[in-house]
Amino acid sequence: MTQKQEEITFEKCWGELVRGDHVRQNLSCLRGILREDASRQQLPECVGDGANIIGLLADNEPKVRKNAALLLGDLGLQSAVDELYAHYQSEETLFVKSAYLTALQKLDASAYIEKLKARRKELASYVPAKDEKKHIATELRQLEELIVGIEGLGRHRFVGFAAEQKFLLTANHRQGEVILEEAAKISASVKRSAKLHPLGVLVKSRELLPFVKLRTYRELLLCVPVKERVKNTPKDAVKAVWESGIYEMLSACLDGGEVFYFRLDVRSAMGPDEKSAFVKAFSQQMEEISGRRFINSPKTYEIEFRLLAAKENGFLPFVRIPSLTAGRFSYRRHAVSASIHPSLAAVLVALARPYLKENAQILDPFCGVGTMLIERDIQASAREKYGIDIYGDAVNFARENAAAAGEQIHFIHRDYFDFRHAYLFDEIITNMPMRGRKTKEEMDEFYRRFFEKSRELLAPEGTVILYANEVSFIKKQLRIRRDYRLLQEFVIREKEQFHLFIIRAV
Repeated sequence: MTQKQEEITFEKCWGELVRGDHVRQNLSCLRGILREDASRQQLPECVGDGANIIGLLADNEPKVRKNAALLLGDLGLQSAVDELYAHYQSEETLFVKSAYLTALQKLDASAYIEKLKARRKELASYVPAKDEKKHIATELRQLEELIVGIEGLGRHRFVGFAAEQKFLLTANHRQGEVILEEAAKISASVKRSAKLHPLGVLVKSRELLPFVKLRTYRELLLCVPVKERVKNTPKDAVKAVWESGIYEMLSACLDGGEVFYFRLDVRSAMGPDEKSAFVKAFSQQMEEISGRRFINSPKTYEIEFRLLAAKENGFLPFVRIPSLTAGRFSYRRHAVSASIHPSLAAVLVALARPYLKENAQILDPFCGVGTMLIERDIQASAREKYGIDIYGDAVNFARENAAAAGEQIHFIHRDYFDFRHAYLFDEIITNMPMRGRKTKEEMDEFYRRFFEKSRELLAPEGTVILYANEVSFIKKQLRIRRDYRLLQEFVIREKEQFHLFIIRAV
């Protein structure tokens, strides 16, 4: 559409609306125009105080009232807040009521927060007729989003467990062993409360915060104390989780407010459509069975119900509370698709810890966003730290991450094989690049060049710490070269053949 055509369409819609012609259609037309960049400024200039549109909130036609409310919200017309709320209160057509709330979400409706919460409480206890159910659910959803938009989340503060609780620190087998070793350093009592589990480390304790601070687990999940394995239908899953006493448990350890906003994450072999239907049914039924003390809010949630498919059948249920571990890797402002997870980087450094040198000069030749270098320095401080990467965006991200971590690291945008330096390094530590589209011959040459270049940059008795899934190429170089010696090898992810190599330059 040309600019002239847009102007004609705008003038036609607005002119007819003011004259009272085809009102509903022209309200929709004007809402569409607001989405067009070229016309976005024209409509607000003509609307003025919005009296022409506000007056339509009293129109006899429900769809006119609905479109008028939505247009006022799209315009961001703050002066319409009082009228929108007043008409929301008096509106008798159910499918229109939620439109007022949608509009209020785009304005400052904080003056009405207590009244909105009272309406939410009223609706939560209301049992709608069959033909009302859909509209009441929509109104409640819009109320929740409006209230959350005003008050925000994070009102629940962890205050501790009143009794022993089970929780899981997720990790692969190798990570689990490292977590237990890290726990042992905290205290003997902390160590005694933890044991290896197929999914990581299972803990039964009243103490949670010592474990939260560990860097080597992936996620912390509270075990939902169900009496038996959860069956794999939404109705059975909701019933089992609710009857476990999970609400009482969360209310005891999280202070502030009676309502918990949640999302559901299902980890199973379900197809996308089946999983989507399961999540929708579970979420609706959880709201109903809990009397809306649990409210589904996938975009802005405080807790996450996690259902993990069990080996035999059914699910293992957990709860994740993101705020508990929110600050653990707060430095990680940026990541790219190839970035290593900070918890895995922490595991690799912990495994290599006996071979790390204090106040070392270290180099990461494929540093990405800097995670390996940052975690390395947290566990054993280094004197000089250099990170190199061929991708400029990654280097820029690494600088920002390092600054957020309070780390002084020199990042250089360069190909490792072109890098030169005035002095030698005590240690090279890196997460090796993935093969991608390279052939076996190209990867063989890449590793040959890597070991050749690294030997030029390493001091005598320097250490190479490699995380990679190209075991054969690494072992080939260790066989044919006399200037390296393998000190230790760890299998980290057996299925994908990811290993950690600790190598000494000789």
